[in-house]
Amino acid sequence: MVLVVKSGTMYPLQVFLTGYRWCRQALSITAFTNLTWLLVGGLVWVGLKNAGRNPHRQRKLSKSSDSGVVNSVEKLQVPQDSTKKRCKKRKSTMSKSNEWKSLAVEGSSRSSGPTKLFASFTGAKGGVGALRVRQRIVAAAVVMFILILVFLLLPSSKRTSGNFSTNNSGMGKNYVVMTSAVYNKTYPITAPQRTLVGEQYRIGLISDLDTDSKSATKKNTWVGYYLKGYLNINSLHDQVSIQLDKEPSVLQSQLSRGGRGMELSELVTFNGKLYSVDDRTGVIYEIVDNTVIPWIILSDGDGRNTKGFKGEWMAVRDEMLFVGGLGKEWTTTSGELVNLNPQWVKVVSHQGAVRHFSWVKNYNAMRREAGYSYPGYMIHESGVWSDVHQRWFFLPRRASKEHYTEADDEHRATNLLISCTADFTDIRINKIGVLNKIRGFSSFKFVPGTRDTVVVALKTEEDQGKIATFYTVFNIDGKTLVPDTKFADIKYEGIEFI
Repeated sequence: MVLVVKSGTMYPLQVFLTGYRWCRQALSITAFTNLTWLLVGGLVWVGLKNAGRNPHRQRKLSKSSDSGVVNSVEKLQVPQDSTKKRCKKRKSTMSKSNEWKSLAVEGSSRSSGPTKLFASFTGAKGGVGALRVRQRIVAAAVVMFILILVFLLLPSSKRTSGNFSTNNSGMGKNYVVMTSAVYNKTYPITAPQRTLVGEQYRIGLISDLDTDSKSATKKNTWVGYYLKGYLNINSLHDQVSIQLDKEPSVLQSQLSRGGRGMELSELVTFNGKLYSVDDRTGVIYEIVDNTVIPWIILSDGDGRNTKGFKGEWMAVRDEMLFVGGLGKEWTTTSGELVNLNPQWVKVVSHQGAVRHFSWVKNYNAMRREAGYSYPGYMIHESGVWSDVHQRWFFLPRRASKEHYTEADDEHRATNLLISCTADFTDIRINKIGVLNKIRGFSSFKFVPGTRDTVVVALKTEEDQGKIATFYTVFNIDGKTLVPDTKFADIKYEGIEFI
Protein backbone atom coordinates (compact mmCIF):
# COMPACT_ATOMS: atom_id res chain seq x y z
CA MET A 1 0.00 0.00 0.00
CA VAL A 2 1.34 3.42 -0.95
CA LEU A 3 0.60 6.33 1.36
CA VAL A 4 0.47 9.79 -0.19
CA VAL A 5 0.34 12.87 2.00
CA LYS A 6 0.30 16.51 0.96
CA SER A 7 2.74 17.50 3.66
CA GLY A 8 5.51 15.59 1.90
CA THR A 9 6.26 13.26 4.87
CA MET A 10 8.80 10.57 3.98
CA TYR A 11 7.78 7.12 5.25
CA PRO A 12 10.45 4.45 5.94
CA LEU A 13 9.98 2.74 2.57
CA GLN A 14 10.25 6.08 0.78
CA VAL A 15 13.37 6.94 2.77
CA PHE A 16 14.96 3.63 1.80
CA LEU A 17 14.10 4.04 -1.89
CA THR A 18 15.36 7.63 -1.92
CA GLY A 19 18.63 6.58 -0.28
CA TYR A 20 19.01 3.80 -2.82
CA ARG A 21 18.51 6.23 -5.71
CA TRP A 22 21.06 8.65 -4.22
CA CYS A 23 23.63 5.84 -3.93
CA ARG A 24 22.94 4.77 -7.48
CA GLN A 25 23.32 8.32 -8.80
CA ALA A 26 26.40 9.19 -6.75
CA LEU A 27 28.48 6.37 -8.22
CA SER A 28 29.30 5.12 -11.67
CA ILE A 29 27.73 1.85 -12.79
CA THR A 30 30.92 -0.10 -12.13
CA ALA A 31 31.48 1.37 -8.66
CA PHE A 32 27.83 0.89 -7.72
CA THR A 33 27.96 -2.76 -8.85
CA ASN A 34 31.14 -3.40 -6.89
CA LEU A 35 29.67 -1.83 -3.76
CA THR A 36 26.50 -3.90 -4.13
CA TRP A 37 28.47 -7.13 -4.43
CA LEU A 38 30.58 -6.12 -1.44
CA LEU A 39 27.49 -5.61 0.74
CA VAL A 40 25.90 -8.84 -0.48
CA GLY A 41 29.14 -10.71 0.16
CA GLY A 42 29.28 -9.29 3.67
CA LEU A 43 25.73 -10.42 4.41
CA VAL A 44 26.45 -13.90 3.04
CA TRP A 45 29.61 -14.12 5.17
CA VAL A 46 27.66 -13.16 8.29
CA GLY A 47 25.01 -15.74 7.44
CA LEU A 48 27.56 -18.52 6.88
CA LYS A 49 29.44 -17.61 10.04
CA ASN A 50 26.27 -17.85 12.12
CA ALA A 51 25.20 -21.00 10.30
CA GLY A 52 28.51 -22.60 11.23
CA ARG A 53 27.79 -22.04 14.90
CA ASN A 54 24.18 -23.23 14.81
CA PRO A 55 24.77 -27.02 14.42
CA HIS A 56 26.65 -27.14 17.72
CA ARG A 57 23.88 -25.26 19.44
CA GLN A 58 21.26 -27.38 17.70
CA ARG A 59 22.96 -30.66 18.72
CA LYS A 60 22.96 -29.50 22.32
CA LEU A 61 19.32 -28.56 22.00
CA SER A 62 18.29 -31.85 20.38
CA LYS A 63 20.33 -33.87 22.87
CA SER A 64 18.69 -32.20 25.79
CA SER A 65 15.22 -32.56 24.29
CA ASP A 66 15.77 -36.26 23.37
CA SER A 67 17.06 -37.18 26.79
CA GLY A 68 14.01 -35.50 28.15
CA VAL A 69 13.30 -34.08 31.50
CA VAL A 70 14.14 -37.34 33.21
CA ASN A 71 17.78 -37.36 32.01
CA SER A 72 18.20 -33.80 33.10
CA VAL A 73 16.79 -34.62 36.48
CA GLU A 74 18.88 -37.77 36.76
CA LYS A 75 22.07 -35.77 36.33
CA LEU A 76 21.10 -33.67 39.26
CA GLN A 77 22.23 -34.96 42.57
CA VAL A 78 19.69 -34.57 45.36
CA PRO A 79 21.45 -35.46 48.55
CA GLN A 80 18.89 -34.03 50.83
CA ASP A 81 15.12 -34.07 51.00
CA SER A 82 15.11 -30.31 51.28
CA THR A 83 16.08 -30.02 47.61
CA LYS A 84 13.37 -32.31 46.23
CA LYS A 85 10.90 -29.52 46.03
CA ARG A 86 13.39 -27.46 44.02
CA CYS A 87 13.94 -30.35 41.59
CA LYS A 88 10.21 -30.82 41.08
CA LYS A 89 9.87 -27.13 40.40
CA ARG A 90 12.75 -27.22 37.87
CA LYS A 91 11.23 -30.28 36.21
CA SER A 92 7.95 -28.46 35.75
CA THR A 93 9.74 -25.42 34.30
CA MET A 94 11.79 -27.48 31.81
CA SER A 95 8.69 -29.32 30.66
CA LYS A 96 7.05 -26.04 29.80
CA SER A 97 10.23 -24.94 28.02
CA ASN A 98 10.21 -28.08 25.88
CA GLU A 99 6.58 -27.42 24.98
CA TRP A 100 7.51 -23.92 23.75
CA LYS A 101 10.44 -25.35 21.76
CA SER A 102 8.18 -27.86 20.05
CA LEU A 103 5.73 -25.09 19.22
CA ALA A 104 8.59 -23.03 17.81
CA VAL A 105 9.70 -25.92 15.57
CA GLU A 106 6.14 -26.39 14.36
CA GLY A 107 5.90 -22.66 13.71
CA SER A 108 9.14 -22.67 11.73
CA SER A 109 7.86 -25.46 9.48
CA ARG A 110 4.85 -23.33 8.64
CA SER A 111 6.80 -20.06 8.20
CA SER A 112 8.12 -18.96 4.82
CA GLY A 113 9.29 -15.94 2.86
CA PRO A 114 10.90 -13.11 4.82
CA THR A 115 10.91 -15.04 8.10
CA LYS A 116 13.03 -17.87 6.70
CA LEU A 117 15.32 -15.47 4.89
CA PHE A 118 15.79 -13.45 8.03
CA ALA A 119 16.39 -16.60 10.04
CA SER A 120 19.06 -17.79 7.62
CA PHE A 121 21.12 -14.68 8.25
CA THR A 122 20.59 -14.59 11.99
CA GLY A 123 21.24 -18.26 12.67
CA ALA A 124 17.77 -18.96 14.08
CA LYS A 125 15.64 -21.95 13.09
CA GLY A 126 12.52 -19.86 12.62
CA GLY A 127 9.40 -19.07 14.55
CA VAL A 128 8.70 -16.38 17.03
CA GLY A 129 10.55 -17.95 19.90
CA ALA A 130 13.57 -19.11 17.91
CA LEU A 131 14.41 -15.82 16.14
CA ARG A 132 17.21 -14.50 18.26
CA VAL A 133 18.99 -11.78 16.32
CA ARG A 134 22.62 -11.10 17.03
CA GLN A 135 22.15 -7.49 17.96
CA ARG A 136 25.79 -6.46 17.74
CA ILE A 137 26.18 -7.75 14.18
CA VAL A 138 22.97 -6.10 13.03
CA ALA A 139 23.90 -2.83 14.72
CA ALA A 140 27.34 -2.89 13.10
CA ALA A 141 25.80 -3.56 9.68
CA VAL A 142 23.34 -0.69 10.11
CA VAL A 143 26.08 1.70 11.22
CA MET A 144 28.26 0.65 8.27
CA PHE A 145 25.41 1.22 5.82
CA ILE A 146 24.71 4.67 7.28
CA LEU A 147 28.40 5.65 7.07
CA ILE A 148 28.60 4.52 3.45
CA LEU A 149 25.43 6.44 2.63
CA VAL A 150 26.72 9.60 4.31
CA PHE A 151 30.04 9.28 2.46
CA LEU A 152 28.26 8.99 -0.86
CA LEU A 153 26.17 12.06 -0.17
CA LEU A 154 29.11 14.25 0.82
CA PRO A 155 30.25 16.62 -1.98
CA SER A 156 33.73 16.21 -3.42
CA SER A 157 35.73 17.24 -6.49
CA LYS A 158 34.51 14.16 -8.33
CA ARG A 159 31.03 13.84 -6.85
CA THR A 160 28.99 16.89 -6.02
CA SER A 161 25.40 17.62 -5.17
CA GLY A 162 24.88 18.39 -8.83
CA ASN A 163 25.18 14.73 -9.83
CA PHE A 164 21.46 14.57 -10.32
CA SER A 165 18.42 16.77 -10.44
CA THR A 166 14.87 15.96 -9.46
CA ASN A 167 11.57 17.43 -10.46
CA ASN A 168 8.86 16.96 -7.87
CA SER A 169 5.44 17.18 -9.42
CA GLY A 170 2.00 15.61 -9.29
CA MET A 171 1.60 13.20 -6.40
CA GLY A 172 5.18 13.45 -5.21
CA LYS A 173 6.83 11.41 -8.00
CA ASN A 174 10.54 12.01 -8.50
CA TYR A 175 11.88 12.20 -12.02
CA VAL A 176 15.66 11.86 -11.90
CA VAL A 177 18.02 13.11 -14.62
CA MET A 178 21.21 11.05 -14.53
CA THR A 179 24.59 12.60 -15.28
CA SER A 180 28.10 11.21 -15.08
CA ALA A 181 29.88 11.79 -11.77
CA VAL A 182 33.31 11.71 -13.40
CA TYR A 183 34.71 14.52 -15.55
CA ASN A 184 35.91 13.49 -19.02
CA LYS A 185 39.39 14.96 -19.54
CA THR A 186 39.70 13.94 -23.19
CA TYR A 187 41.34 16.73 -25.20
CA PRO A 188 41.29 17.08 -28.07
CA ILE A 189 38.31 14.86 -28.85
CA THR A 190 40.00 13.48 -31.98
CA ALA A 191 43.43 11.98 -31.36
CA PRO A 192 46.23 13.75 -33.28
CA GLN A 193 47.87 11.96 -36.20
CA ARG A 194 51.61 11.51 -36.46
CA THR A 195 53.21 12.89 -39.63
CA LEU A 196 56.72 12.70 -41.05
CA VAL A 197 57.66 16.02 -39.46
CA GLY A 198 55.33 16.34 -36.49
CA GLU A 199 51.62 16.06 -35.71
CA GLN A 200 48.31 16.89 -37.36
CA TYR A 201 45.29 18.11 -35.38
CA ARG A 202 41.63 18.41 -36.33
CA ILE A 203 40.26 21.92 -35.75
CA GLY A 204 36.79 23.46 -35.83
CA LEU A 205 35.58 27.04 -36.31
CA ILE A 206 32.16 28.52 -35.47
CA SER A 207 30.46 31.56 -37.01
CA ASP A 208 28.61 34.59 -35.65
CA LEU A 209 26.45 35.91 -38.49
CA ASP A 210 24.72 38.57 -36.38
CA THR A 211 21.43 39.56 -38.06
CA ASP A 212 22.22 37.37 -41.09
CA SER A 213 21.79 34.27 -38.94
CA LYS A 214 18.03 34.20 -39.61
CA SER A 215 17.25 31.56 -42.21
CA ALA A 216 16.01 32.87 -45.55
CA THR A 217 14.27 29.60 -46.39
CA LYS A 218 12.91 28.22 -43.10
CA LYS A 219 10.42 29.94 -40.82
CA ASN A 220 11.46 30.58 -37.21
CA THR A 221 14.91 29.14 -37.84
CA TRP A 222 18.37 30.60 -37.22
CA VAL A 223 21.60 29.16 -38.58
CA GLY A 224 25.33 29.15 -37.95
CA TYR A 225 28.29 27.73 -39.85
CA TYR A 226 30.63 25.09 -38.50
CA LEU A 227 33.86 24.85 -40.50
CA LYS A 228 36.45 22.11 -39.98
CA GLY A 229 40.07 21.75 -41.01
CA TYR A 230 43.55 20.55 -40.06
CA LEU A 231 46.49 22.17 -38.30
CA ASN A 232 49.96 20.70 -38.87
CA ILE A 233 52.91 21.52 -36.64
CA ASN A 234 56.46 20.21 -36.74
CA SER A 235 58.29 18.64 -33.83
CA LEU A 236 60.26 21.86 -33.16
CA HIS A 237 57.02 23.87 -32.93
CA ASP A 238 58.32 26.58 -35.25
CA GLN A 239 56.50 25.66 -38.47
CA VAL A 240 52.71 25.52 -38.76
CA SER A 241 50.28 25.12 -41.65
CA ILE A 242 46.47 25.16 -41.75
CA GLN A 243 44.11 23.59 -44.30
CA LEU A 244 40.37 24.24 -44.03
CA ASP A 245 37.51 22.29 -45.59
CA LYS A 246 35.91 23.84 -48.66
CA GLU A 247 32.39 24.06 -47.24
CA PRO A 248 31.09 24.44 -43.67
CA SER A 249 28.28 22.47 -42.07
CA VAL A 250 25.05 24.35 -41.35
CA LEU A 251 23.77 24.30 -37.77
CA GLN A 252 20.12 25.18 -37.11
CA SER A 253 18.09 26.20 -34.08
CA GLN A 254 14.64 27.63 -33.41
CA LEU A 255 15.65 29.41 -30.21
CA SER A 256 15.85 33.19 -30.41
CA ARG A 257 15.46 36.44 -28.50
CA GLY A 258 14.00 39.52 -30.12
CA GLY A 259 14.10 37.86 -33.52
CA ARG A 260 17.79 36.95 -33.28
CA GLY A 261 19.62 33.76 -32.41
CA MET A 262 22.47 31.34 -33.20
CA GLU A 263 25.05 34.14 -32.99
CA LEU A 264 27.72 31.74 -31.77
CA SER A 265 30.74 33.54 -30.37
CA GLU A 266 33.08 30.80 -29.10
CA LEU A 267 33.90 27.10 -29.38
CA VAL A 268 35.30 24.96 -26.55
CA THR A 269 35.90 21.33 -25.62
CA PHE A 270 34.58 20.62 -22.13
CA ASN A 271 33.98 17.27 -20.43
CA GLY A 272 34.80 15.46 -23.67
CA LYS A 273 32.09 17.37 -25.54
CA LEU A 274 32.02 20.35 -27.88
CA TYR A 275 30.12 23.48 -26.80
CA SER A 276 29.32 26.93 -28.15
CA VAL A 277 27.49 29.91 -26.66
CA ASP A 278 24.89 32.12 -28.33
CA ASP A 279 25.56 35.73 -27.33
CA ARG A 280 21.93 36.74 -28.01
CA THR A 281 19.96 34.15 -26.03
CA GLY A 282 22.58 33.07 -23.50
CA VAL A 283 22.08 29.43 -24.53
CA ILE A 284 25.06 27.08 -24.41
CA TYR A 285 24.71 24.49 -27.15
CA GLU A 286 26.35 21.10 -27.37
CA ILE A 287 27.42 20.37 -30.93
CA VAL A 288 26.89 16.74 -31.95
CA ASP A 289 27.76 15.99 -35.57
CA ASN A 290 25.84 18.72 -37.42
CA THR A 291 23.23 19.29 -34.71
CA VAL A 292 23.07 21.80 -31.86
CA ILE A 293 21.49 20.62 -28.61
CA PRO A 294 20.56 23.28 -26.01
CA TRP A 295 22.30 22.49 -22.72
CA ILE A 296 21.82 25.42 -20.32
CA ILE A 297 20.72 29.07 -20.41
CA LEU A 298 22.88 31.79 -18.85
CA SER A 299 21.11 34.84 -17.47
CA ASP A 300 22.75 38.25 -17.66
CA GLY A 301 24.77 39.81 -14.85
CA ASP A 302 24.34 38.18 -11.46
CA GLY A 303 21.91 35.63 -12.88
CA ARG A 304 18.78 37.42 -11.67
CA ASN A 305 17.90 38.95 -15.03
CA THR A 306 15.43 37.98 -17.73
CA LYS A 307 17.89 38.87 -20.48
CA GLY A 308 20.32 36.24 -21.72
CA PHE A 309 24.03 36.63 -20.98
CA LYS A 310 26.12 37.96 -23.86
CA GLY A 311 28.85 35.33 -23.65
CA GLU A 312 31.95 36.15 -25.70
CA TRP A 313 34.69 33.82 -24.45
CA MET A 314 34.85 30.36 -22.89
CA ALA A 315 37.71 28.67 -21.03
CA VAL A 316 38.21 25.50 -18.99
CA ARG A 317 39.91 25.65 -15.61
CA ASP A 318 39.96 22.98 -12.88
CA GLU A 319 37.28 20.96 -14.69
CA MET A 320 34.95 23.98 -14.70
CA LEU A 321 33.73 25.98 -17.68
CA PHE A 322 34.22 29.75 -17.44
CA VAL A 323 32.03 31.90 -19.68
CA GLY A 324 32.86 35.59 -19.87
CA GLY A 325 31.35 38.65 -21.52
CA LEU A 326 32.79 41.76 -23.13
CA GLY A 327 34.52 42.79 -19.92
CA LYS A 328 33.51 46.45 -20.19
CA GLU A 329 30.61 48.38 -18.77
CA TRP A 330 27.39 48.14 -20.78
CA THR A 331 26.84 51.57 -22.26
CA THR A 332 24.66 53.30 -24.79
CA THR A 333 25.96 53.87 -28.33
CA SER A 334 27.23 57.24 -27.13
CA GLY A 335 29.08 55.79 -24.12
CA GLU A 336 26.64 56.45 -21.25
CA LEU A 337 26.84 53.84 -18.46
CA VAL A 338 23.89 51.45 -18.18
CA ASN A 339 25.10 48.53 -16.02
CA LEU A 340 28.07 46.27 -15.23
CA ASN A 341 26.49 43.02 -16.41
CA PRO A 342 29.15 42.26 -19.08
CA GLN A 343 31.76 42.22 -16.29
CA TRP A 344 30.29 39.09 -14.69
CA VAL A 345 31.64 35.58 -15.35
CA LYS A 346 29.65 32.34 -15.27
CA VAL A 347 31.27 29.20 -13.86
CA VAL A 348 29.57 26.00 -15.01
CA SER A 349 30.16 22.46 -13.74
CA HIS A 350 30.11 19.54 -16.16
CA GLN A 351 26.73 18.61 -14.66
CA GLY A 352 25.27 22.01 -15.61
CA ALA A 353 25.31 23.80 -12.24
CA VAL A 354 25.90 27.55 -12.79
CA ARG A 355 27.48 30.07 -10.43
CA HIS A 356 27.87 33.80 -11.07
CA PHE A 357 30.95 35.84 -10.14
CA SER A 358 31.68 39.53 -10.48
CA TRP A 359 34.94 40.11 -12.33
CA VAL A 360 34.76 43.90 -12.19
CA LYS A 361 38.04 44.12 -10.26
CA ASN A 362 39.77 41.61 -12.54
CA TYR A 363 38.75 43.33 -15.76
CA ASN A 364 39.61 46.75 -14.37
CA ALA A 365 43.02 45.49 -13.20
CA MET A 366 43.90 44.38 -16.74
CA ARG A 367 42.58 47.61 -18.21
CA ARG A 368 44.50 49.71 -15.71
CA GLU A 369 47.76 47.81 -16.33
CA ALA A 370 47.39 48.33 -20.09
CA GLY A 371 46.60 52.03 -19.68
CA TYR A 372 42.90 52.06 -20.56
CA SER A 373 41.22 52.99 -17.28
CA TYR A 374 37.68 54.41 -17.26
CA PRO A 375 36.35 56.32 -19.15
CA GLY A 376 38.62 54.32 -21.46
CA TYR A 377 37.65 50.71 -22.11
CA MET A 378 38.84 47.29 -23.21
CA ILE A 379 36.68 44.69 -25.00
CA HIS A 380 37.39 40.97 -24.60
CA GLU A 381 36.20 38.24 -26.96
CA SER A 382 38.80 35.59 -26.15
CA GLY A 383 40.32 34.12 -23.00
CA VAL A 384 42.11 30.88 -22.07
CA TRP A 385 43.39 29.41 -18.81
CA SER A 386 46.79 27.64 -18.96
CA ASP A 387 47.35 24.72 -16.60
CA VAL A 388 51.02 24.77 -17.61
CA HIS A 389 51.65 28.41 -16.69
CA GLN A 390 48.86 28.64 -14.08
CA ARG A 391 47.84 31.93 -15.65
CA TRP A 392 45.00 33.51 -17.56
CA PHE A 393 45.70 34.67 -21.12
CA PHE A 394 43.63 37.27 -22.98
CA LEU A 395 43.81 38.79 -26.45
CA PRO A 396 41.60 41.91 -26.21
CA ARG A 397 39.75 42.71 -29.41
CA ARG A 398 39.52 46.46 -28.95
CA ALA A 399 40.70 49.11 -26.51
CA SER A 400 40.77 52.88 -26.21
CA LYS A 401 41.72 55.58 -23.73
CA GLU A 402 38.65 57.53 -24.83
CA HIS A 403 35.05 56.77 -23.95
CA TYR A 404 33.15 54.25 -26.05
CA THR A 405 31.26 55.22 -29.20
CA GLU A 406 29.88 52.68 -31.63
CA ALA A 407 31.13 54.55 -34.70
CA ASP A 408 34.74 54.81 -33.53
CA ASP A 409 34.93 51.36 -31.94
CA GLU A 410 35.50 49.58 -35.27
CA HIS A 411 38.91 51.27 -35.59
CA ARG A 412 40.25 50.50 -32.09
CA ALA A 413 41.65 46.97 -32.44
CA THR A 414 44.63 45.82 -30.34
CA ASN A 415 47.63 43.53 -30.73
CA LEU A 416 48.04 42.87 -26.99
CA LEU A 417 48.57 39.54 -25.24
CA ILE A 418 47.75 39.83 -21.53
CA SER A 419 48.66 37.13 -18.99
CA CYS A 420 47.59 37.17 -15.33
CA THR A 421 47.94 35.02 -12.25
CA ALA A 422 44.78 33.45 -10.88
CA ASP A 423 44.28 36.35 -8.44
CA PHE A 424 45.16 39.02 -11.06
CA THR A 425 47.92 40.48 -8.90
CA ASP A 426 50.64 39.81 -11.47
CA ILE A 427 49.73 41.07 -14.95
CA ARG A 428 52.08 40.96 -17.94
CA ILE A 429 51.55 42.46 -21.39
CA ASN A 430 53.21 41.57 -24.71
CA LYS A 431 52.60 42.88 -28.21
CA ILE A 432 51.88 40.42 -31.03
CA GLY A 433 52.84 41.37 -34.58
CA VAL A 434 51.95 44.62 -36.30
CA LEU A 435 48.83 46.48 -35.18
CA ASN A 436 45.96 46.70 -37.67
CA LYS A 437 43.36 49.02 -36.15
CA ILE A 438 40.38 47.40 -37.89
CA ARG A 439 41.42 43.77 -37.29
CA GLY A 440 40.95 42.47 -33.74
CA PHE A 441 41.20 39.08 -32.04
CA SER A 442 37.99 37.06 -31.66
CA SER A 443 39.25 33.65 -30.43
CA PHE A 444 42.41 31.66 -29.72
CA LYS A 445 43.66 28.34 -28.34
CA PHE A 446 47.02 26.91 -27.35
CA VAL A 447 48.24 24.23 -29.75
CA PRO A 448 48.29 20.90 -27.85
CA GLY A 449 51.68 19.40 -27.21
CA THR A 450 53.52 22.74 -27.20
CA ARG A 451 53.46 23.31 -23.43
CA ASP A 452 51.12 26.27 -24.06
CA THR A 453 53.74 28.24 -25.99
CA VAL A 454 52.16 28.28 -29.47
CA VAL A 455 48.84 30.02 -30.14
CA VAL A 456 46.43 29.75 -33.08
CA ALA A 457 44.03 32.70 -33.22
CA LEU A 458 41.23 34.23 -35.26
CA LYS A 459 40.94 37.90 -36.19
CA THR A 460 37.88 39.64 -37.62
CA GLU A 461 37.31 42.88 -39.49
CA GLU A 462 34.10 44.90 -39.40
CA ASP A 463 34.57 48.10 -41.35
CA GLN A 464 31.66 49.99 -42.90
CA GLY A 465 29.66 46.82 -43.43
CA LYS A 466 32.54 44.79 -44.86
CA ILE A 467 33.40 41.64 -42.91
CA ALA A 468 36.37 39.26 -43.10
CA THR A 469 38.02 36.62 -40.91
CA PHE A 470 41.72 35.71 -40.69
CA TYR A 471 43.74 33.07 -38.88
CA THR A 472 47.23 33.54 -37.48
CA VAL A 473 49.75 31.53 -35.44
CA PHE A 474 52.39 32.89 -33.04
CA ASN A 475 54.20 32.00 -29.83
CA ILE A 476 53.66 33.71 -26.50
CA ASP A 477 56.94 35.61 -26.85
CA GLY A 478 55.46 37.51 -29.78
CA LYS A 479 57.11 35.69 -32.70
CA THR A 480 54.75 35.21 -35.65
CA LEU A 481 54.72 31.72 -37.19
CA VAL A 482 51.81 32.22 -39.61
CA PRO A 483 50.84 35.80 -40.59
CA ASP A 484 47.23 36.97 -40.85
CA THR A 485 45.61 34.83 -43.55
CA LYS A 486 42.13 35.62 -44.83
CA PHE A 487 39.84 32.64 -45.37
CA ALA A 488 36.22 33.92 -45.15
CA ASP A 489 34.03 36.93 -45.88
CA ILE A 490 31.85 36.16 -42.88
CA LYS A 491 32.65 36.41 -39.18
CA TYR A 492 34.06 33.33 -37.44
CA GLU A 493 34.42 33.92 -33.70
CA GLY A 494 35.43 30.55 -32.27
CA ILE A 495 38.24 28.08 -32.89
CA GLU A 496 38.97 24.80 -31.09
CA PHE A 497 40.87 21.54 -31.40
CA ILE A 498 38.16 18.92 -31.88
